[in-house]
This record gives sequence, C-alpha cells and structure tokens, in this order.
Amino acid sequence: MDLKLVNREILLSFWKVHVLHHAAEGDVIGRWMLQELKHHGYDVSPGTLYPLLKRMETNGWLTSKADPKKGPKAPRAYSITKEGRAVLKIVRKQLRELGVEVS
Repeated sequence: MDLKLVNREILLSFWKVHVLHHAAEGDVIGRWMLQELKHHGYDVSPGTLYPLLKRMETNGWLTSKADPKKGPKAPRAYSITKEGRAVLKIVRKQLRELGVEVS
C-alpha cells in the first residue's frame, strides 16, 4: 500500500477536521497541532501541516496572528472563523452519517 497516496487522498481531510475541531476550542499553534495529530496516529510533517494551515486560512476557515516582537519565525496562533465553524458543522453531520454507514 502506498501510504503517501492514502495520506494525500484521504487522511489530509481528517487532519483538517482535527484542526477545525481544536481551533473551535481555542487558538491552535502549529507545533502543538503536529503533536496532537501524532497522538492520534497521524504522521504529519511540518512541511505538510503549515501549508495546510495556510490553505485553510486562504479558504477563510482560520485566521492567524503572530507576535511581531518575536520576528518572522514567531509561532502563529490559528483561530476558527465563522465560516470555519459552518464548515465544521457540516463535517460533523456528515461524519455522523458516515459512521452509521460504515459501522
């Protein structure tokens, strides 16, 4: 099995759901999110996660801020937006349906 293909085609969406879920609970820092995903068995690299967070921000699902005093490499705190909450609501409904279907 090509694990990279599975990651790209299927698990990437799961990672986004995790990010939205945790951002709905409070600000998310990329480094912490990497550890949280690892805790759930996902092997996500920073080179995958940070572009994913940026895309989610570009899509309007997250906003981010960093302390300008810490320079350009300062950790960014990601927060869910109103649109991100709407997406999460849709995803949760679909996950419930899928859970029943595949159980």
